[in-house]
Amino acid sequence: MSDRASISSAVTALSPRRAAPLPTPILAAFLAVALAACSTAPGGLPAGADREAATAARFEALKRRPAELTAFLRALPKGGDLHSHLSGAVYAESYIEWAVDDGLCLVVEAQALAAPPCDAEAGRPPVAEAMAEPGAHGRLVDAFSTRNYERRPVSGHDQFFVTFSRFGAAGAERGGDMLAEVMTRAADQNIGYLELMLSPGMSAARRLGAEVGWDEDPGRLLAGLEAAGLPAVVEQARASFAAIESRARSLLDCQGARPPACDVEVRFLAQVIRTFPPEQVFAQTALAFELVDGDPAVVGLNFVGPEDDPVSLRDYRLHMATIAALARETPGVPVTLHAGELTLGLVPPEALRFHIREAVEVAGARRIGHGVDLLYEDDPYGLLRTLAERDVAIEINLTSNDVILGVAGAEHPFETYRAHGVPLTLSTDDEGVSRIDLTHEYRRAAETYDLGYRDLKRLSRNALSYAFLEGEGLWADRRAFRPVAACAGERPGEATPAPSCAAFLAGSEKAALQWELEAAFRAFEAAQADRSRAAGA
Repeated sequence: MSDRASISSAVTALSPRRAAPLPTPILAAFLAVALAACSTAPGGLPAGADREAATAARFEALKRRPAELTAFLRALPKGGDLHSHLSGAVYAESYIEWAVDDGLCLVVEAQALAAPPCDAEAGRPPVAEAMAEPGAHGRLVDAFSTRNYERRPVSGHDQFFVTFSRFGAAGAERGGDMLAEVMTRAADQNIGYLELMLSPGMSAARRLGAEVGWDEDPGRLLAGLEAAGLPAVVEQARASFAAIESRARSLLDCQGARPPACDVEVRFLAQVIRTFPPEQVFAQTALAFELVDGDPAVVGLNFVGPEDDPVSLRDYRLHMATIAALARETPGVPVTLHAGELTLGLVPPEALRFHIREAVEVAGARRIGHGVDLLYEDDPYGLLRTLAERDVAIEINLTSNDVILGVAGAEHPFETYRAHGVPLTLSTDDEGVSRIDLTHEYRRAAETYDLGYRDLKRLSRNALSYAFLEGEGLWADRRAFRPVAACAGERPGEATPAPSCAAFLAGSEKAALQWELEAAFRAFEAAQADRSRAAGA
């Protein structure tokens, strides 16, 4: 390729998601790769495997310089974050700012936000007034997150879960603002894709469930919900998802300045809250299935709420059966589930024996979030074989598991999953509540388990391989990263793939985004190889 315009023309056809040319950061990656392909690298270093090797060597050297390691990992292309709750991904500072702007009140004793009217004498001053007191802002940040949790007389588990009720009032009408913040942070870390959990329509679905009541026959119960108004709830929820994304893109000025955040691909997971009575959980799940079946923006469902909650524990098997029953009515809906976010002492031993297995074998989960209690399960090595054979990915949340469960380092089953060929991704869970980001999780994994650069590259690629995006993936073999037949013989990430490969990419959202990730890796590795040579000189 001789100029930027010809490269832009060649790659525009690769993405079925956009009518406009590929975004500037991705185009820059393609440009870097195309130019590298047309010439020998400085110093005679050829492109491809040698650049990857040079990057791997630089990464090992940077492990001895942690500050530089963070910069390296921030620039590392990261396929996506598949396990992130939108409300928990927002930092406390944003909630405080919105509370001031929206005239909310602070319930001082609970350190929680509330809607007006405010009454300072009754311990409910306006947030703006309360924040004028020295130290008040810091106390509220601590109350809305796990910052400094170890200094408090409550566990990390209890502090984590109580935060949502404290800041919830500030986010009630700020879904688009929340999404804009999370997209911006993702772009800043070279994250290309987000699957975000949120719950539009779920409260309305619960009201329908309470109205219709419980029925042991799933078909009759679903018919009752449909007759009671479930289709209208589906449409309202669909409109809410659309409004949230529209507001975010407006705030980001995606039709004008178009910052890098606009180029982060976003999809949603319908979030079923499992701590309610069975008829209400069933109604929420039915809503989730219908949303995924009819809205391209909503690509899967998940069950949320503390897994150790008494209702969650009591009804766990019923919840898995509910998903299975609705999957028979509406097949093909992708399911990922919080399962095994437990440890001994938090719950009795009996509660650790079956959650991951039933999530996979009964509910048909394609991914598992957390999976921490793996080795407490009945026949854990048989379960590991099942996970590997079914190619079920585990969404690993290292900081969250440490703070909530006290499980970290060698006590975490991260290495056990890897040793048995179970695919893994790294995710944040609730980056705002935990005061982290995905770069932090990559660094924590690398340092805790002495991962190499190629290990991190696999984790990044896995995030797109196991994403619930539409279309066939780029890899015929998701373990060996061998391209599908249409792209066989191609170097993934090339600016000008052969016609058969270009046609394949144009027909698959997933494959097109994976191709873009490969282009970003090639550009990243070229830059790292240049830095290594400069340092050597």
